[in-house]
Amino acid sequence: MKVLVTGATGFVGRHLVAALLTRGCRVRAAARNAETAQSMPWINDVEFVAADVHAADLDVAALTDGIDALAHLAWPGLPNYRALFHFEHNLMADYRFIKSAVAGGVKQVLVTGTCFEYGMQSGPLSEQTEPRPSNPYGLAKHTLHLFLQNLQQETPFTLQWTRLFYLHGTGQNPNSLLAALDRAIDAGEPAFNMSAGEQLRDFLAIETAAGYLAAILHQRDFNGAVNCASGQPVSVRALVEQRLRERGAMLDLNLGHYPYPTHEPMAFWAMTERLQQLLGAEHEA
Repeated sequence: MKVLVTGATGFVGRHLVAALLTRGCRVRAAARNAETAQSMPWINDVEFVAADVHAADLDVAALTDGIDALAHLAWPGLPNYRALFHFEHNLMADYRFIKSAVAGGVKQVLVTGTCFEYGMQSGPLSEQTEPRPSNPYGLAKHTLHLFLQNLQQETPFTLQWTRLFYLHGTGQNPNSLLAALDRAIDAGEPAFNMSAGEQLRDFLAIETAAGYLAAILHQRDFNGAVNCASGQPVSVRALVEQRLRERGAMLDLNLGHYPYPTHEPMAFWAMTERLQQLLGAEHEA
């Protein structure tokens, strides 16, 4: 199986490429920055293409030639979820790229969506929960999903829409919670500023998430949306305290220093029955 991974040097992409190689896949890895790609541990094991998939002059036919499946992860501008360019630019650029890939003969497309498609809804969220995005990023992703579902009516292809929740691990945004905590530990800081930490989230290690995405790609007849998450609600404070234990660090938590974010509800997590069915089907195969 030959997979084209866009955004291959990004947080999710670099780990998905590794997971696909572990499974024996051939990988064509696409990313804008060839220099960043050279630092990837897998660079000599893939066919690397320096390409901006949003570029108007991109030769999509050449990029997708001989590809069995497209894993489309590229999406510029994160983690600024509120910027209008998500739907003013990324949405249509993404749609044009994927439409061109499908027109060129790609029969299977996996796209990473987001838990922000569900908006401010609280509690356990299943794929049957109606999306109600409340920020430009979530709105753009949800709209892209709708566009691609309509494209399927005209040009049939398999669409695997995978909604990511809260991922952490190597390559994560340096301003994210655990990355900031690790820096504070490494610097010997006496205290760490954070929110009160009672909000419940669905956290998943990036290596595990990449393994899930690779498994979904191998379920080649699966078409639809699936939550790619742990299914376990964990408080932010508990996550931080767990990391402190893992690092053997003593550090005072300055709880309540930051207000709770307004762009997400206090408690939400994924229902993962569909994911577990897919993973189980693979083990039975």
